[in-house]
Amino acid sequence: MTKPVDIVILSNGPGEVTTWVRPVVKALRQELGADPAVVRISVVLSPCPNASGKEAAIALSYPEVDRVQSAEHFWQFLLWGKTFENWEWRDRGVVVFLGGDQIFPVVIGKKLGYRTVVYAEWDARWHNLIDRFGVMQAKVAEKVSPKYAHKFTVVGDLMLDVSEISDAMDQGMDQDAMNRVSTSEIIGLLPGSKPAKLAQGVPLSLAIAEYIHAKRPQTRFVIPVAPTLDLQTLASFADSEKNPFVQIFGGLSASLVESEHPVLKTETGLCLELCRENPAHQLLSQCTICLTTVGANTAELGALAVPMIVLIPTQQLDAMRSWDGLPGLLANLPGVGSTFAKVINSLVLSRKGLLAWPNIWAKQEIVPELVGKLQPQEVAEMVLEFLDHPERLEAMRAKLRSVRGESGAAQKLAGLVRDVL
Repeated sequence: MTKPVDIVILSNGPGEVTTWVRPVVKALRQELGADPAVVRISVVLSPCPNASGKEAAIALSYPEVDRVQSAEHFWQFLLWGKTFENWEWRDRGVVVFLGGDQIFPVVIGKKLGYRTVVYAEWDARWHNLIDRFGVMQAKVAEKVSPKYAHKFTVVGDLMLDVSEISDAMDQGMDQDAMNRVSTSEIIGLLPGSKPAKLAQGVPLSLAIAEYIHAKRPQTRFVIPVAPTLDLQTLASFADSEKNPFVQIFGGLSASLVESEHPVLKTETGLCLELCRENPAHQLLSQCTICLTTVGANTAELGALAVPMIVLIPTQQLDAMRSWDGLPGLLANLPGVGSTFAKVINSLVLSRKGLLAWPNIWAKQEIVPELVGKLQPQEVAEMVLEFLDHPERLEAMRAKLRSVRGESGAAQKLAGLVRDVL
């Protein structure tokens, strides 16, 4: 490539930044070169109801990324084409959409005079205004007018690519790390990363783990800590003095024990290991089963073919305010957000099933979804039933593998960027 170019990555939430942006920027460097004087990669974040505020720092930690603008400055950029730090732009470039609203690359591409490439999981819009679409599955393009069909390429599932990157990185794990994941029975606990989910998810997970441990003391329990969450904040949701839900789920507290391998230690001595590596795919792949909340976690586990039970406790119906799009924005409005949250959650949760991504992909419930005022003992008994019948876990793994998309999506998407340049 002879003339310097800019690649602008548009993204938004923590799931997109960690599971879409990461493999794509790596593939772009492999395809277009590592010299920022020739190819400069910028990440621009848009507002997201699931955001933690740490997405910009995470994106900037990727060595392939040259500069990042946080979501708080997005509207100024969208309306006027100027970033907060008044970035200069090269004459040639491509806007790559990896999360947010698909109108954003249309507007920004026009303002900068750049070509546009959109990654579309489930639907593709603005066919006449976008240059190229990389879609997860062929069915995304089925309803497209024939005159735009040439713009569509099936690239596959980006979630599979991030797990492949992790596998390559994990080849360099030291023996001590390998020993820690090489055990016969590990249960992964993924209570979420936002306070609305953690308030119920952490004490529920503690109570479930305590019950299982009493029956199967050989079992290890691990919590992959989201990169947007610090250990002290996580531990606060296990403290009965700081989180009233601890009492609702049986009153079992835990405290943080910080060391090289930190743990949450319960009053009875049970230790839940805290994994800070991101992404934690090597560890998750070793799990016999995971207990997870709804969201990007279910897509990640599905891509790794890890059996799971999806938990949606409703002890506090207005607690879950992390839905995508307009519902998430309404549920987080000051003052009236709680009312909106209760109404939205009642409507959504009344639609039993198809809340976890693997179930949405398969159009049937292949991983259990437990919705309601969940009781730790009942959930634990379901987990024990699976552990006692490993053939059921293997059947779930097989179904998860069958609904995954193609791998290699990031490299194919990078190829589309090269083509439009």
